[in-house]
Order: sequence, then C-alpha cells, then structure tokens
Amino acid sequence: MAANANRSRRIGRGLSVLMVIAAGLALRRFGYDLGLPFPVVKYGGSILWGSMVFLLVGILAGSARIGLFIMLALAIAVTVEFSRLYQTPQLDAFRLTTAGKLLLGRVFSLWNILAYAIGIAGAAAAEIRLFTRARVSAA
Repeated sequence: MAANANRSRRIGRGLSVLMVIAAGLALRRFGYDLGLPFPVVKYGGSILWGSMVFLLVGILAGSARIGLFIMLALAIAVTVEFSRLYQTPQLDAFRLTTAGKLLLGRVFSLWNILAYAIGIAGAAAAEIRLFTRARVSAA
C-alpha cells in the first residue's frame, strides 16, 4: 500500500512540475502582454521556479519527510543563485541562451532567494494540505 502511495505522489509531483513549467513559461511570454506589472512577471517566475525545485526534490527523495524536501530545495535554490556570482566565458555564454536564462538566470539578487523561498513554502503548504486531505479521506 505504501509503495502505491509513493508512486502516486511521484506521478502527481511530476505532473505538477509540468504544470508549473508551463505556467512559468506562459508568465514570462505573455505576462507583459496581459498588462501584468514587472514585479509579478519577474518574481512570479522565480516563485514558480522555487516551487518546481521543491517538486523535483520530492520526486527524487520519494518518501522522505517534507522538512527535508524544503531544506534541500532551499539549498539548491540558494546555490544556484550564488552561482551567478561565479563567471567564466563559457558559463556566461550559456546564461545568455534561453535554457541558461531559465535554469541558472543571469544576475544575482537576494530578492530572487526570497521569491524562491516563497515558492518552496507555497508548494510545501499545498502538498501538506493535499496529502493531509487524502489521508483523512482514506480513513
């Protein structure tokens, strides 16, 4: 029974990752066209990126405690943000590509770390609520 629950959670997280990626790409592509202000487009994408990192950690870590997911996701997000301070010609060239912009970003910002933390916290809260509700329904 537990193996099926873990498999279902991983599948759910995987589908959620795809939805978060689609929402982030749509926000970056159409946000300004929809009249959304700069902070919503800029930091909304960062919030979604943090959520995606949390979900990916959840897929890889499986049945570990959610606190571990949060800590690992924060560590990854902070590491990626601080990696922007390290520059080489090859890395800078990659950061100018679409994939580089989406995965690594270009400019270091403490505000991005806050946005990632908000995204991670939001994804964790949604997961806690979803799985608590599922446990109550199953009982």
